[in-house]
Amino acid sequence: MTNPGWGGAASEGTPPPQSRCARHPDRPTVLSCSRCGRPACPDCLRSAPVGHQCVDCVSAGRRDTPRARTVAGAAMRSGSPVPVATYALIALNVLFFMATAIQAGSLMNNGAGVVNRFTGAATFDSSLFGELVLDPLAVAQGEWYRVVGSGFLHFGLIHLAINMFVLWILGRDTEMVLGRSRYLAVYFVSLLGGSASALAFESLGAFTAGASGAIFGIMGAQAVLLVRMRRSAGPVLTIIGLNIVISLTVPGISLWGHLGGLVAGAAATAVLVYAPTGQRTPAEVARARQLGWAGIAAIGVLVVGVIALRVVGLRDQLNIA
Repeated sequence: MTNPGWGGAASEGTPPPQSRCARHPDRPTVLSCSRCGRPACPDCLRSAPVGHQCVDCVSAGRRDTPRARTVAGAAMRSGSPVPVATYALIALNVLFFMATAIQAGSLMNNGAGVVNRFTGAATFDSSLFGELVLDPLAVAQGEWYRVVGSGFLHFGLIHLAINMFVLWILGRDTEMVLGRSRYLAVYFVSLLGGSASALAFESLGAFTAGASGAIFGIMGAQAVLLVRMRRSAGPVLTIIGLNIVISLTVPGISLWGHLGGLVAGAAATAVLVYAPTGQRTPAEVARARQLGWAGIAAIGVLVVGVIALRVVGLRDQLNIA
């Protein structure tokens, strides 16, 4: 008689083979994934809400989990993401200003020049400033690049400092909510909107420059975002109102350039955040994103159309062939 140690009879036959890890066949294991049931060694298992899952199931679960997004569809990032686009725009504006200041030999009068009262042509102390400033006569003669280039020029250091401070304050949060590509699209549509409005409504001899149109567009964008998120838009609306009052009362400020940028930026943001998303399945989110981009493109085409109509009118008025 034998005693196997547990009080029962000795087992007969060959014991069943021990399971081996699905990813490491050379490793025997008694563990398994609580999701797929495959045997797995301790190195291939990860803690899960219920039991342990193999690394393959963990990866599949991450792919299947919808990524958290903002109301504009931008992916939400952990930590403190850097607003690269805002900083890049500020850097570009500063670089353009420094170039014009060096050419003009002045930080405060980099946009100084002389206008011929008979022809309306202007000669600026900075050749770059003269090449890019929004001049309706030059745009009518085919220099369309001025409608964008003028948005990176500023009349003096104070003009630059105020605009860049506001862009730094408002741009960072707006970029985080819209996402980098949408933020840049809204910025440049606003810039074009400001140029279009200035061309359409300012006097023929007005020379316009500055990022104010684009920055007003970012103000409008932030107001729309706050309303969409059901938060108080009072502070940003107050800032917009104060700036409109300043534009009306201080000579030399382009009210129409500001208003055009404000409307274009608010409209571009609205088509992004109010695009229908259904139940927010991946397909519906992708469709909403496409609709948003299509809306921005439509606004851009509309703005360019306004510029084109103004150019045609100026060419007829000035008998330019």
